[in-house]
Amino acid sequence: MTVTEDSPVLIAGGGIGGLAAALALTRQGFKVKVLEQAPVIGEIGAGIQLGPNAFHAFDALGVGEKTRSRAVYTDYMVMHDAIDEYQVGMIPTGEAFRQRFGNPYAVIHRMDVHTALLEGAQETGQVEILTSARVTHIEQDANQVTVFDQHGNAHSGQALIGADGVKSVVREKFVNDPARVTGHVVYRAVVDKKDFPENLQWNAASIWVGPNCHLVHYPLRGGEQYNVVVTFHSRETEEWGVRDGSKEEVQSYFEGICPKARQLIDLPKSWRRWATADREPIAQWSFGRATLLGDAAHPTTQYMAQGACMAIEDAVTLGEALRVHDNDLAKAFDLYQRARVARTARIVLSGREMGRIYHAKGVERLVRNDLWRGRSPERFYDAVEWLYGWNVSNCLSAASH
Repeated sequence: MTVTEDSPVLIAGGGIGGLAAALALTRQGFKVKVLEQAPVIGEIGAGIQLGPNAFHAFDALGVGEKTRSRAVYTDYMVMHDAIDEYQVGMIPTGEAFRQRFGNPYAVIHRMDVHTALLEGAQETGQVEILTSARVTHIEQDANQVTVFDQHGNAHSGQALIGADGVKSVVREKFVNDPARVTGHVVYRAVVDKKDFPENLQWNAASIWVGPNCHLVHYPLRGGEQYNVVVTFHSRETEEWGVRDGSKEEVQSYFEGICPKARQLIDLPKSWRRWATADREPIAQWSFGRATLLGDAAHPTTQYMAQGACMAIEDAVTLGEALRVHDNDLAKAFDLYQRARVARTARIVLSGREMGRIYHAKGVERLVRNDLWRGRSPERFYDAVEWLYGWNVSNCLSAASH
C-alpha cells in the first residue's frame, strides 16, 4: 500500500501530548490515528498546574473553554520553609498577573485536561483512537511509516508522532539513550476537602521546601478536593517506575518538618509512588517521517510544574510549523524541532536546578531563603516572562536565528 494524501498521521500515545497533537493536526486538515497501549483511553495521576502558556495553547487547539470550565484559578503561588514556616517567596496570580501574561494561573486534575482534549478530538470526526495498541516495531521509507503493534497489526500513515511518554518506544528506536534516574521519589494523592486541614485550605499553588524533601498542595475540582504531593531523596537504589506507595515509607522521611506542613503526610489513605527520571536534552527529535513530542522528546522532573504544558505547547508549535510550510511534513518537522529544542531543554535543566534549590540544607538553605527577600510581584513576573510569555504568535521565533 502506498500512502496517499488522505492517509492518516499516526500518533503513538493517547495521553495529553498525543491528543493535543491530534487536535493540532486535524486543524491542518490531517486525519489522525492514535495508538494507545492502555486498554482504555484515560490518564493516571492527580493534579497538574497550568501556566498562562498552557491556556494560550488550549485556545489555539480550540479547547480553551472546555479546560477553563474544569480548572481552579489560584490567587497566588507561595513557597514556605518546611522547618520554620518562613515565607521564602510569594507570587500573586490575580488580575495583575493575568494582565501581564494574557491568561490566568490554574490547577486542574490531569483527567480533566485529558477529557477536554479527548472531547475536542472526538468532535473533529477526524481522529481514530485504538486502545490496547502498543507500538513494538517501526518501519519507514521515503513515502510512508508503518507501525506494528503487539498483536502484529500493521498501521501505515504519512508520518508518526511519538507521544508515547517517558518510556517512549519511538524514542528508543531512534535515539536509544539511557534514562537519568534521579533518586527522588514522588508520592501523590488526592484528599477530599472535609479531610484536609482548614489551616492549609489556601487557594494557591503551595510548596513547603525542606532538606532533601518538599511538599506541595493545591485545590482541585472547585475546591472539593486537594492535591497533595510529597517528594524525598530515597535511601534505596531506585528504578524508574510507578507503584502503590506505603504510608510507613513516606512518614519515615520527613524528620524535622514543622507540624503545619507535617499534617500533609498523615492525610492520604492511599498514595501512588513515582520514582522519577529525566534524560539529557537532545538536539534532534525528527527522524525522516517520525518526530517526538512531549515527554518522549524531553522527559523532565516535576520541579518546574511544566511537563504537560510543554507537551501541549509542542503540539501547537507542530501545527504552526505545518501551517507555514503548507503541510510539507519534512520541512515542518525540522522547523518544529528547531523551535522547541532550546525551550524544552531549559525546562529540563531548570527543573534539575529547582530541585536543588527546593531541597537545600545547611547554609545553602539560608541562601535559598534569602534569594527573593523583598522582591516585588513585577520583578517575579519579569523573571518568569520567558516561561509564561509563550503564545502562538511567538512559538516559532526560536527557530529564526
